[in-house]
Amino acid sequence: MGILALIDLQSIFIGLLLGILAGTVIAYLVLQTVNKSRAKSLREEIETRVETAKKQAETIVKEARLDAASEVMKKREAFSAEVNAKENELRKQELAWSQKKDSLDRQMEKVKQQERQFNSKEQELDRQINTHNNRNKELANVMVQQKNQLLKITSLDMEQAREMLLSRLEDECEREMSQVIQRKVSQTEEAAAEKAKEIINLAIQRYAAEQTCEVSVSMVDIPGDDMKGRVIGREGRNIRAFEKATGVDVIVDDTPGVIVVSGFNPIRREVARLSMERLIQDGRIHPSRIEEIVNQAKKDVHSRVIQIGKEAAEEVDVRGLNNKIIGMLGALHYRTSYGQNVLRHSVEVAFLSQVMADELGLDGSIAKRAGLLHDIGKAMDREIEGGHPAIGANFLRRFKESGIILNAVEAHHGDIVADNPYTPLVAAADAISASRPGARRETLERYIKRLEKLEGIATGFEGVENSYAIQAGREIRVIVDAEKIDDAVLMKTARDIAKKIEDEMTYPGEIKVTLLREVRCVEYAR
Repeated sequence: MGILALIDLQSIFIGLLLGILAGTVIAYLVLQTVNKSRAKSLREEIETRVETAKKQAETIVKEARLDAASEVMKKREAFSAEVNAKENELRKQELAWSQKKDSLDRQMEKVKQQERQFNSKEQELDRQINTHNNRNKELANVMVQQKNQLLKITSLDMEQAREMLLSRLEDECEREMSQVIQRKVSQTEEAAAEKAKEIINLAIQRYAAEQTCEVSVSMVDIPGDDMKGRVIGREGRNIRAFEKATGVDVIVDDTPGVIVVSGFNPIRREVARLSMERLIQDGRIHPSRIEEIVNQAKKDVHSRVIQIGKEAAEEVDVRGLNNKIIGMLGALHYRTSYGQNVLRHSVEVAFLSQVMADELGLDGSIAKRAGLLHDIGKAMDREIEGGHPAIGANFLRRFKESGIILNAVEAHHGDIVADNPYTPLVAAADAISASRPGARRETLERYIKRLEKLEGIATGFEGVENSYAIQAGREIRVIVDAEKIDDAVLMKTARDIAKKIEDEMTYPGEIKVTLLREVRCVEYAR
């Protein structure tokens, strides 16, 4: 039993070994079969991928070749275009060089022609120089002969003859120099006159302000004649109190509805006019009320004067004026000269002076300040003795105005000599403003008398045949006798007439004196 069991165990063990061995062999065979099938499929897949890669590579190569061919074509076309452009540019340059060469050839031909002409002219000049030298030698010989003959005739030695000849030459040179100087002075005066006209025309055009003539008459309207009696008062006490408080004369005549206020001081006249209007409106007219109204009117007029002066200074843009100067400017509003408002005249002169100064390269602000203040003396000339230029200059001197302003104020009518270029500008602007049409007025009777006096002054001189006042009395033309007055005396006569007009007449602006001398030569053919 034991042996059988052992045999069975061995048999089982051997069977197991054989089974394991058989399983291993079978597994190996199965694995070999699987590996062969996998290797085959892998090989087929690799071959498929290789074929695909080859086809893609061929496609890429074909595309690359096509792109390369296209790029080569583009490069070739660009190169051809560039070559054509270079060829065209070279052709143009060649044509330009050819044209320049032709032009240079023509210029060279002209130069050669000019050189030939120059040579011929040089030869001609040499001939003329030789001829001139020969003539100079002949003239020198003749002069020596004449000098010797002159010495024999005059019995003068060489030094005396030389001094006489030099004196004669000096006289001739002085005459020629005088003629040249006179000609240059005339040309300069003509150019200066044209430039002055241009500047004045420009100034007038740039300041084309309205200009009207003002009437300086203070009249007060009253509602009825019974008011005249109330103004006069019992035994004239009201009118006496009014005249005493205001310093003016009140004229109550038969003119209906009007009372005239008369006074040489324009500020007083304005105070009186305003006070009279307020009294008439109030109706209470008695001495105490008159004094009250007059005092209030003085304050109002004073404030109004200061305001008008400030407005004028602001209009002209002149800064730094003292309040007293501003007050005098405002007072000019109530002052007229031949009907022209003096304040508006001063403003206009300021603008004209500035424009002309700017055109001449001067300081326009200085000219404007001088123009505004040039007639400030007219606000005081009825209270202070003297002419308004000197009065105005003395007044401004107290407020430390510059020397240029003072000279322009004092010398704009020629009372003193101008020492700066601004004074003539102010004087010219003053004359322009005063002589503009409509700026000033005169009564017909005074106008006719002034013209008659103007002509009478001119005809009073010896040698004057006739005189005619023209241009509304701003020019006098004088006809003189050519036998009694020659050209040398003509200018002196004109100056004497102008000086006498300045001394004996009062007139706005300036008067031009023109003398005419005519020489007539008459002969008869028989």
